[in-house]
Amino acid sequence: MRRTVLPGGLRIITEQVPGVRSVAFGIWVAVGSRDETAAAMGSAHYLEHLLFKGTSRRSALEISASIEAVGGDLNAFTTKEYTCYYARVLDVDLPLAIEVVSDVVNDALIRPDDVEAERGVILEEIAMHDDDPSDVVHDEFASVLFEDSALGRPVLGTIETIEAIPRAAINRFYRGRYKPQAMVIAAAGNLDHDLVVKLVKKAFAEYLDEAAEVQPARKRGQKIGHGSGIKVNNRPTEQAHLVLGVPGPARSDERRYALAVLTTAFGGGMSSRLFQEIREKRGLAYSVYAFSQGFADDGMFGIYVGCLPNKVKTVLEVCRAELQSLISGGLSKDEIERGKGQVRGSTVLGQEDTGARMTRIARSELHDEPLLCIDQLLAKVDAVTPEEINAVAIDLLDTQLRLAIIGPFEDETVFTGTI
Repeated sequence: MRRTVLPGGLRIITEQVPGVRSVAFGIWVAVGSRDETAAAMGSAHYLEHLLFKGTSRRSALEISASIEAVGGDLNAFTTKEYTCYYARVLDVDLPLAIEVVSDVVNDALIRPDDVEAERGVILEEIAMHDDDPSDVVHDEFASVLFEDSALGRPVLGTIETIEAIPRAAINRFYRGRYKPQAMVIAAAGNLDHDLVVKLVKKAFAEYLDEAAEVQPARKRGQKIGHGSGIKVNNRPTEQAHLVLGVPGPARSDERRYALAVLTTAFGGGMSSRLFQEIREKRGLAYSVYAFSQGFADDGMFGIYVGCLPNKVKTVLEVCRAELQSLISGGLSKDEIERGKGQVRGSTVLGQEDTGARMTRIARSELHDEPLLCIDQLLAKVDAVTPEEINAVAIDLLDTQLRLAIIGPFEDETVFTGTI
């Protein structure tokens, strides 16, 4: 892995992967839904769409066709804390990928007609998302846990905010936020670092401000307020969907390795405690798992279950009992070893393609965190002790639970006392 910082603060980080014939190239911008006002909710994601609608050099068709003509993939995604634009191509087509993706990010026109056309597309995307309650319940849980803060808002925005956002506001967001010093260029695959730097310099030549400095990562340790209680979304669904959880550690917290083992052993697979107790032993649900997610200054830990509406109270009783058992007794030695094995395997297997490797190094650089090689990551997992895992369980879980439910429940009070 090699790293270069260009004048003006544009960071370039690459990883050469021997034995492959592809390269994944991405431009990561430290801008996400957390950077929006409540009235402009969804604008970061809206902007992601608009950047593919055309530049002064290429039409929307030319942008997509240029990469597809060489058999490559071109796409983007927006999260709460960053936005990524990427292409995956054959190694010989890396110069094309750098040129096209850089053009998309730096020179989007944001034409009024495109804004209006894409408004309809995003409203369709919101409708598609809203039709999947197993996705929506995670947004509902975030709104319970993080209340009215930016972390509690949906990345896509709402129908009301998308319909109301004017073109001028989106353009201001773009011009004000999309600066090279707020970006990380990442590439992984069969590449030469010096060539990548040369090509990026050329692509960004007119956009680099030599007086600018690297934009620091979002400040950590600034805990936001947490909500409490239960949120019920009454829908005539055949299945009820619930997320039960608590606040979690920030992304940089050293306990994240212990939490990864804990989450995996507790609810990360068919052999996990949750799966065995809820699905295998009692047949209460088809889908059940635990998850954790860290942000720059906060995080979450939760349990998702999809079950028949008349089984929700029983499911909640089992979940509470298992969480209490985890707090009081921790994980067994066998559970910990299985959890470590799963984390090790998923870490290695998840890095078998160039896109995953590009993502890993980009996130580390974007968040100003130490860039560890795979062996170092595995060593961190192996070093986790039972005492650390049990301490994390007590620290995180011995607190008030929060609950979000989607299902055919007109009376929210039926869940009073369930958490």
